[in-house]
Amino acid sequence: MNIQLSGVTKEFGKTAALSSVDANVKDGEFIAILGPSGCGKTTLLRLLAGFESPTEGYIEMDDKQVAAPYGVIPPEKRNIGMVFQSFALWPHLTVQEQIRFPLLHHKFVPSSIKKRKEARTQEVLELVNLTNMAERMPHELSGGQKQRVALARAVAAQPSLLLMDEPLSSLDAELRMEMRHEIQRIHRHTQTTVIYVTHDQSEALAMADRIIVMKDGAVEQIGSPETIYRFPQTEFVASFVGKANLVPGFWKKGVFHPNGNDMVAWEKREVAPYFMKRGVMPVRPEEFCLKKAGNGLTGRVENVQFQGRDVQYTILVGKDCWTVYHPAPGEFRIGEQVVVELAKEQSALRTHTEGHDNIISSTSSI
Repeated sequence: MNIQLSGVTKEFGKTAALSSVDANVKDGEFIAILGPSGCGKTTLLRLLAGFESPTEGYIEMDDKQVAAPYGVIPPEKRNIGMVFQSFALWPHLTVQEQIRFPLLHHKFVPSSIKKRKEARTQEVLELVNLTNMAERMPHELSGGQKQRVALARAVAAQPSLLLMDEPLSSLDAELRMEMRHEIQRIHRHTQTTVIYVTHDQSEALAMADRIIVMKDGAVEQIGSPETIYRFPQTEFVASFVGKANLVPGFWKKGVFHPNGNDMVAWEKREVAPYFMKRGVMPVRPEEFCLKKAGNGLTGRVENVQFQGRDVQYTILVGKDCWTVYHPAPGEFRIGEQVVVELAKEQSALRTHTEGHDNIISSTSSI
């Protein structure tokens, strides 16, 4: 299903939950809507589902207008499936009955599936690896199994659009990782258009074809996970997705001088004009390197956290605390003085000594 949102605004009283949202979704695409609580993610999903009508703007699905201020096509007249955060399973139905229900009642079930409802039920049970639990009741299932049933019920009728509202937030870390794989596998199998709401950046980066980053009801940036991570367009995107360090300084001829230090210059390609105008460089924790001595900025280790493959350091540089990832094992201790540099593969480090420039050229760019 192709979807087009044009100038979509939603107000509740005097509060604007969404402000002039423009976006498009291609058929078969997996889109993640990412943002903090209260940014308008769920409101946007409810508009797409048909539970709400926009205050301004309109929504088209497959070139047909389905929502506008003067009217909205209700959910039962849209070919959609939905997975809720709370599972929303019927307590009196078995697993296979949960899956069979939309095959009996969904308006848009293809005739080829209607003729073979039992076979389709078994296919979907196999798709989510629940064949041996077909006769179980919801109270006999684990959290991950309940989420599989909810997912199976949503895709059973082969909807053109699958809406998912933070479906993994109630699961523990291990189950979330497992269910990520399940959702990706099912998306590859069904090729259904998916719109997935989450506040978890790792879910969005790992699963989506494209990410819509939202803040305060407005779209901050739309792009592939790699683009969103490597080339953020605003401070919010840089700090919310991947927790970039926003290093102050000034730009001169495309070169950045961190903390206003003329003696140190960093070159980093593909920095958005937004940052250059504001005298800021976004630097990911893994783009820094720490040394005991060198041509960088002096800082002090404030905190150390062992993370397995990496050690996460908090470094106080001037009045700012920066996060730095360093390969394990860690070699710096709390209170130790260190030198912070931009990793050479990310930059050209230019040091001015005695009126002469010593330039180390970048070998690759992010």
